[in-house]
Amino acid sequence: MKLDLLKENVEKEIKEATTAEELEKIRIKYLGRKGELTKILHSIGDLPKGERPAIGKAANRLNAKLSGLIFGKKRSFEESKTLQWKDLSLPGRKPYIGTLHPLSILYQETIDIFIEMGFSIVLGPQIETEYYNFTALNTPADHPARDLQDTFYLKDGRLLRTQTSPVQIRTLEKHTPPIRVISPGRCYRVDTFDPLHSPAFMQIEGLWVDRNVSMADLFGTLKIFARKIFGEDRKIEFLPSYFPFTEPSADLWIQCSLCGGKGCSVCKNKGRIETLGCGMVHPNILKNMGYPEFTGFAFGIGLERIAMIKYNINDMRLFYQNDLQFLSQFNESKL
Repeated sequence: MKLDLLKENVEKEIKEATTAEELEKIRIKYLGRKGELTKILHSIGDLPKGERPAIGKAANRLNAKLSGLIFGKKRSFEESKTLQWKDLSLPGRKPYIGTLHPLSILYQETIDIFIEMGFSIVLGPQIETEYYNFTALNTPADHPARDLQDTFYLKDGRLLRTQTSPVQIRTLEKHTPPIRVISPGRCYRVDTFDPLHSPAFMQIEGLWVDRNVSMADLFGTLKIFARKIFGEDRKIEFLPSYFPFTEPSADLWIQCSLCGGKGCSVCKNKGRIETLGCGMVHPNILKNMGYPEFTGFAFGIGLERIAMIKYNINDMRLFYQNDLQFLSQFNESKL
């Protein structure tokens, strides 16, 4: 049969072809617009009706098969040509393995430290009411923090929480002391995105309420945290401060690692850097929650600020610019 003879000839020529150019000539000769197999397909309409289905089916099947043979051999030519330029004796390339973000590493490290000291984790909503974010935390109605210039308010009167402190109110509402918890989460404030500030940041709030909890317990807890994060030799100081939800209040200052306490532009020549705020839970808060006989302390850790001090970084924005060269420096083997 004509198709069988055509099949034998084409398969032989494909087998003997040594270049992609030769294969292209074979394709045009048999499968091109004026090719021999194409002519057969065009002449099927001239055949008797009884023969058309079988011959048409066989011709189309042969067309598909020959096209596959030509394409397969062309591909083998391309692969062999590529292999000629490969030095198979070279060592393989090590695949890139991603690492955790430095803030994620520090976040987990911080949480682990407090869990070891007996704290539990509690979470709260990022969209809050004024009651939980300000009023219940003993913040006066005329306090500057409530201004539109400092807080992101929503159309329904709610707001994006400015701290994770509202979680301590929610915890005191649901649980009777003793309570020892930390509340990590994202917070929001109307701040310019600059080397020291960000409109969105991570905070870890700590709360310990029990009978006879004292300022000494607060200082001891934060000293353990600071020494585990920054090292045993780093100098630590507590200086008086003010927060509406704690009384008395204090700030934890850490010796500047860039100048070793001598004074530089980063620490503003103070030799130390303010790290976090803390204090004894204001008696009004415990009284309003129904626990006037208890005492407690609270603290708020800004994760980005801790990271800047720990890793000697003078610009907070570096953590959010997705610079892989910068971020890849921070992996568990180097921290």
